[in-house]
Amino acid sequence: MLRHILSAILLLFAVLAADCKNDGMKNDFITVGHDGQFHSGDTVYRFVGTNFWYGPILASDGPGGDRGRLHRELDRLQQAGVTNLRILAGAEGPEGLPHHISPVLQTAPGVYNDTLLQGLDYFMAELERRGMKAVIYLTNAWEWSGGYGSYLQWSGHGVAPVPGIDGYREYVEHVKDFVLDPKASGMAIDHARYMASRTNTVTGRPYAESPAIMAWQVANEPRAFSREGKEALLEWIHAMAKAIKSVDPNHLVSTGSEGKYGCEIDLDLWTRIHALPEIDYAVIHLWPTNWGWASRDSVEAHLPEACRLSGEYIDEHLAAIAPYRRPIVIEEFGYPRDGFKFGIDVPVSARDKYYAYILDRFRNTPGLGGINFWGWNGEARPTATMWAPGAPYCCDPAHEPQGMYGVFDTDTSTLQILQAR
Repeated sequence: MLRHILSAILLLFAVLAADCKNDGMKNDFITVGHDGQFHSGDTVYRFVGTNFWYGPILASDGPGGDRGRLHRELDRLQQAGVTNLRILAGAEGPEGLPHHISPVLQTAPGVYNDTLLQGLDYFMAELERRGMKAVIYLTNAWEWSGGYGSYLQWSGHGVAPVPGIDGYREYVEHVKDFVLDPKASGMAIDHARYMASRTNTVTGRPYAESPAIMAWQVANEPRAFSREGKEALLEWIHAMAKAIKSVDPNHLVSTGSEGKYGCEIDLDLWTRIHALPEIDYAVIHLWPTNWGWASRDSVEAHLPEACRLSGEYIDEHLAAIAPYRRPIVIEEFGYPRDGFKFGIDVPVSARDKYYAYILDRFRNTPGLGGINFWGWNGEARPTATMWAPGAPYCCDPAHEPQGMYGVFDTDTSTLQILQAR
């Protein structure tokens, strides 16, 4: 009898300890308050972060892995106060495609590279240890990690054109079918559910309980790519968000949207998407040179116009989402090196001024909950203009010149601006 009583007492203590542990973890989750701001426990959470999509690849012990570099990069970012990292869960599709990163996480529907999954586990364990946060996007509208094109190929639509080889319009005409095809978009929903329900093999903790996750994100820059696909885009994002919430109710969910430019220039569509009950906060991106706000022939001379139009873009999205009391994150913004050149020794005077403008808007705009610059190149030293397997990873992805937008660890003036916030 005494043995049974002692066992019952020990079980009670174990349950109480687990409850205390879970309560402690809940205090580490980022939430959105009734004041329309992010909170960590009772404290308002506002952040300056970066894009670091390749972090989980560095964290693997297979091809592309370099845990020594990973630790050094996280150390540098943490010392600079950049503790919110937007990352890619992993690429989709066959290996060896042009303008496509490797290695690939999902090589066929539901078939995963365990080495890369364990790399993501290791990466998240490192963030937990350091008290850093991640936003994890689960797929991509663009070719550089597979995304839309891979799911379409798996559902019978053939191999997607490569924009930089076959033409941008040819790519758009192909991938517009993604949100319109329940089979293709359904595969992405299955992937989202699978990833969000994972248990970390390093910590032994379900991802749903990880204090290192700020948010799961539907996709990188999800688009309809056609007017007829606009409502299907909303419905797919809603289905993705519900799938994530069904297995992880603890963490925030966001979209990855560029703003109205990611919604066929339809601000109302962007607003309706970010008003969905399963979407917890709003996001926009800012790409002045990609969007024609600043001509690439003189990024320095066009800087004032880039800042003016960026400010207007921020303001119209703030006004649109204000009735829903949700913060906005500028989760991608970038500006090229002077002269639109890519070498590590090329000055960054125009970029520094653009970064300073965005930092000033962030400091003085309560509705902005955070910003993530694109992106962190760190100690990488490109060996060629375009990335190829075996080359060091930059945040500039495989379809863009290496050094185009990424910040190197030698860009001390940029780092000083980020630290001076």
